[in-house]
Order: sequence, then structure tokens, then C-alpha cells
Amino acid sequence: MLQGTGSSVGKSTLVAGLARAFTRRGLTVRPFKPQNMSNNAAVTADGGEIGRAQALQALACRTVPVVDMNPVLLKPQSEVGAQLVVRGRARGTVRARDYQAIKPGLMPDVLSAFGTLCDQADLVLVEGAGSASEVNLRSGDIANMGFAQAADVDVVLVGDIDRGGVIASLVGTARVLDDADRARIKGFVVNRMRGDPTLFAEGMRLIARHTGWQPLGLVPHCAAVSALPAEDAADLCDQSAGPPGARDMVVVVPLMPMIANFDDLDPLRSEPGVSLRLVVAGEALPVADLVILPGSKSTIADLMFLREQGWDIDLAAHVRRGGHVLGICGGYQMLGTHIADPDGIEGPPGAVDGLGLLQVDTVLGGDKCLTTMTGTLWPDNVPVSGYEIHMGRTTGADTSRPFAWIEGRPEGAVAANGRVAGTYLHGVFGKGSARSSLLKRVGGVVCDGTDHDERVEAALDALADHLEAHVDLDALVALARPVRDRAAGVGSSTAGSRGTGT
Repeated sequence: MLQGTGSSVGKSTLVAGLARAFTRRGLTVRPFKPQNMSNNAAVTADGGEIGRAQALQALACRTVPVVDMNPVLLKPQSEVGAQLVVRGRARGTVRARDYQAIKPGLMPDVLSAFGTLCDQADLVLVEGAGSASEVNLRSGDIANMGFAQAADVDVVLVGDIDRGGVIASLVGTARVLDDADRARIKGFVVNRMRGDPTLFAEGMRLIARHTGWQPLGLVPHCAAVSALPAEDAADLCDQSAGPPGARDMVVVVPLMPMIANFDDLDPLRSEPGVSLRLVVAGEALPVADLVILPGSKSTIADLMFLREQGWDIDLAAHVRRGGHVLGICGGYQMLGTHIADPDGIEGPPGAVDGLGLLQVDTVLGGDKCLTTMTGTLWPDNVPVSGYEIHMGRTTGADTSRPFAWIEGRPEGAVAANGRVAGTYLHGVFGKGSARSSLLKRVGGVVCDGTDHDERVEAALDALADHLEAHVDLDALVALARPVRDRAAGVGSSTAGSRGTGT
């Protein structure tokens, strides 16, 4: 199990790289994260949803994502509340304080999912959440040391040298943990080293001396990871493109608090000739060729935030100037004339006016749509694929001009001017041919036609090469061992299973 000294120290990326490295060595590998908090979700092969990071890790293992890889997912809807997803299915909304009482009861689901993966694999790579040193949240923990103790799994601790204070963060974690939890940690990795690694050789020795843990690697910064999806919205601005070139198409995205499924933007970020600009609160929307309103976990709240920033005025001016707008999922709902939430799906029941750029209305409610799909962009008849993950139904006059045809049905809407469109389909820019078609409509950018999945695959291989060079993989895998007796509650003995999971 890889745990971190804090959030965003690179645990998800390290697990993805290790998964690809060990898979290339001929092992059957599976990723596992007991509890995740993210609005960047993926639809699984078994019809549920998990964190996007675990879907990427499944890709690194060259297997399909399934709900057991992330049995508990929290999707923030406000500063104090989140949608709770268990084994891929939503169980309602919980407040942060209430969740502390709920989470111990989720441990059986977590251990069952972990046991299922162990029965399928030679090696299971477990990722912790947040910080291992959050001892104030240790009671009832299912994400870090609580899981490690319940599943009898040892731990490697990851620290991030790029943010500073890595010696103190690693040694300090050892000091605040109780004896039993501290004994779980067998080694450490220092991540994101910039500059001459020999300058930190003494630092590695100091950490080992003060903790008794085995140093397993000092990992330099790896440029290839920029092609991989960001897990947290906080990482997005770090990945925003620099100043546009003279002939670049400018794509602007207003960054709203509950942004969701923002990996939709990744193919544009890596597309030559496109400058992606993420606009934060307090800034005006700049002149652009295309404005994208991305997905949202709380559409009405984010629409109110958009108006508070004056972005609705900027957006109307952009359209008057002849600019293009694309709304994806929650962004599609915002573009319409009216959004109703009669059942209080996102908060108190109510309704608000939309931006009025599409003649459609949305009613939130019903079962959540969780499905992967393929189809063609309309009217270009260019293949497109992706997934839907939303609640609600959108109808209105502009749906007579669909954005795409998906499995024989019209999907999305396009305004009469042809410059404003909305869709529930996530991943629309992923295929090179679809990305080329959409960008040509806006400004004639000629894309290289590369499917984004190919770029991600190349990045995973480059990351695996990087970790082979800078992490002692033999020592790391030697720390893994068979899961304890099934009678203890981890996994289930089934005829024909691999039974070798560690």
C-alpha cells in the first residue's frame, strides 16, 4: 500500500507507473483505492463509477476498470457535503461530520472488494487517501492505516520534495503515528526531485536513520506525467497552457468550484495549435475562439457562481462577437433556459433560469445514467465515443439539431446559429478524428489526428521506464505478501480463482 505524507504527493501517478512496470514484467496486477474523494469519475465495465485515477491505473494494468477498484467514492457537492458512492452506486448525500460516523460501516464493502481483486491477481497495488498523519481522523478510518490494519497490508510512505519540507513530513509522520500503525510502514519513496539527485543523498540517509524505514527510491520529476489526467481540480491550473502563439486557437474554460470530469480537457491541453486557458474566480473571460462549460457535480450552485463572477455577461458578449460555446453535461444544462430540481437532488428543491444560449430545459432527477457509448458527430458523421454520467433529462426545440447520434438516437443540442452546442457525452475530444472535426468548426485548426488514448499509453510506458530507473522495484515487490487467511474477512475462497493475490 502506498500512502502519502499529504494530498497530491503523487500517489496516484506512482501507482499507475508501478502498475504498468509490474504488468510488463508478466504479473497480473490490479489497482485498489479503498476510499477516494473526487468529482473526476469514470464509468466502469460493470456499470458503476469509480475515481478517474483508478480507471487510469486499470489501463496501466491493461485491464478494464471495475467498481471493486474503488469501492467508496465521495463526490463533493458543497463545502461540507458529498454524494456517497458505494460499489459504483450512489447512496445519497452525506455531510462531512455525519460521514465520520458512517464510514466504519463501509469497511465490509471495502474488504470484500479488496478480496475480490486479490483472488484475481498476482499483485494488488493499494493507494491511500490524503495524509497518513491525519491521526485526528484515525478512528473508524477505512482509507489509510485503518484499512492497512484490517487487511493486514504493509505500507510504503510517499513524500513530495518539490513542495519542500520532505524530511520533516516523513519523519513527522513517524512521530505522530501510534506504535502499531508506525510498524506498518516498511519503506519510503521521495517523489518529484528536481535538479541533481546526489544533493539529497544525505537527506535519504537522514530519513532512514530517524524512521528505520527502507529507502526505496528518489524519483526525479517526470515530464511524461503531464499527459496523464489530473485527479484533483486543484491541479488543473498547474497544467494550463502558457501564452498562446500567434496562430493558436484559444480555448477558455471558466473554473467553477464543483467542476467534474475535467479530463475532458486533456486532449485539448496536449493538442498542438491549441492554447487552453483556465480562468479562475476574479478574472474576466478573455477573448477566445471557444468557451467550454465543463461538467459539474452541482450545476445550479456552479451556475450561481458563474453569474457572481460576471462570466454570464462575458459569455453573452463572446457569442455576440461570433464566438463558439460548448457545454458538457452540467455545462450543457447551464446553457439552457431553465433548470429545475424538484426533488432536491443537488440541494434544496427549486428552479433557476439558465443562460438562455440554448432553447432547452432541464429537470434534475431520476436514476443516474452511467454508460459508455459510441456514435457519430452530427452532421459530419465522424465517429465519436465516450460515456455519460449524469442525472436529469433535457428537452427543448434545439434538440431537433443534435450534437451527435449515439447508438441510433439523437443526443445533445445545437443552437440555430450553429455556434452554441451542448452534450451529455464526456470524452468528445478523445478521438483524433472527432477532435479535428470539432476544432475545424471553430477555427480551422488542423489536428494531428492522434487519439488521446495513444498519448496516455505512451506516457504510461515512459513513466514505467522512469520508475524502473529510480525505484527499487525488486525490493518493493518483496514487501508484498499473500493476504491473510480468508476467515479473517479478506476475500473469499472460490474454486478456480488465482488465489495468489498479494
